[in-house]
Amino acid sequence: MKVQITNGMYMALIMNMVYAKAVGLTQGIMAREIGRDIWVATIFSTIQGCLAIALIAIVLRRTPNEDLIGHTQVLMGKWMGKLVALVILVFFIGAYSSVMITYVFHLMDYFLPEMPIVVFVLVAFMTGAYGIFFGIEVISRMALTGVFCMLALNILLLLGTLKNFDVQEMLPFFESGFFPTLWASRQNDTDWAMAVLMSAMIMPTVKNEKIWVKSGTLGVAIGGLLVAQWPLLETTVLSPEVTGQYIVACMQMARSAHIGEFIHRYEMIMVAFFAFSLLVQISMCMYCATMATSKIVGVKDYRRLILPVGFVLNAVAYWVVLDHNRAMDLLSNKWPALSLPIVIGLPLLLWLIGFFFKKKFQKLMTKEGEH
Repeated sequence: MKVQITNGMYMALIMNMVYAKAVGLTQGIMAREIGRDIWVATIFSTIQGCLAIALIAIVLRRTPNEDLIGHTQVLMGKWMGKLVALVILVFFIGAYSSVMITYVFHLMDYFLPEMPIVVFVLVAFMTGAYGIFFGIEVISRMALTGVFCMLALNILLLLGTLKNFDVQEMLPFFESGFFPTLWASRQNDTDWAMAVLMSAMIMPTVKNEKIWVKSGTLGVAIGGLLVAQWPLLETTVLSPEVTGQYIVACMQMARSAHIGEFIHRYEMIMVAFFAFSLLVQISMCMYCATMATSKIVGVKDYRRLILPVGFVLNAVAYWVVLDHNRAMDLLSNKWPALSLPIVIGLPLLLWLIGFFFKKKFQKLMTKEGEH
């Protein structure tokens, strides 16, 4: 029986796949680059994310029963499909490392500074492996809970910071200039890249391919609004200068929020809600990497590869998070240069090639309809 998830679950996965890292580390990186225009760059990135996920949906609707790897095999043959699977595996190794940076730096820098890094890595590995062993349906249901937590977190943050909101901090608009702000949006684009390539791997499991474009773009748009609240408040409450001084800027933002007379350690509440999004990101990166590996080696049951793939993912992530400078260099420089050509170039190339093979796809769809 084919596993299927609803479009609502699919949208929840998209929102969770971008939220934790985008509000955790990306805003601080952009603040150091463009200052008070970080919220504008986040909006630019959300628009770009909508276009990217719509393109993926348009490409995969040609072969609705195949993921991006299977689509490539239909289009260009078995070995090109394996090559695309290898590219996707490399992407998710990098994506997993970026998520682990978010996870480890949040907990180690603010709560458990004496805890060995290997403990964080092992906990993430065991939790993610346990989740993907039971399949994407389980992770999708967890993502729905994650959306509730994201909404609650944003509402609490808004209530705790409104009295300190200073709209003057948003001015001058486009202080860094239009094109530098647009260029800085690439940092947030790497967060949407994870959601887009995840969609490329799971879209055949999403019901009703006729609304893939609508549900995908709506998921990105809602997720973008949830993320955009953070740089807007960081600019008007903390100031862009303060935001840029912190690796994990969202924790300092949380510390600035006070609700009533008693809730002052707001960052404790934040981590409790934040954990669901992080868990979904860790699980889905492991799931997509394992699925890509199964297509490379020709193993039908991806569960047989959870342990070896998980070992590789966590070994790389452990090496990355051992050094703060190495981790931040990866996030700020190397990861955008690696991830964005993949998430833009691969779907665009397949769309263009498929454009010239319309008749082939039409014949394929006709045969599937007959069966």
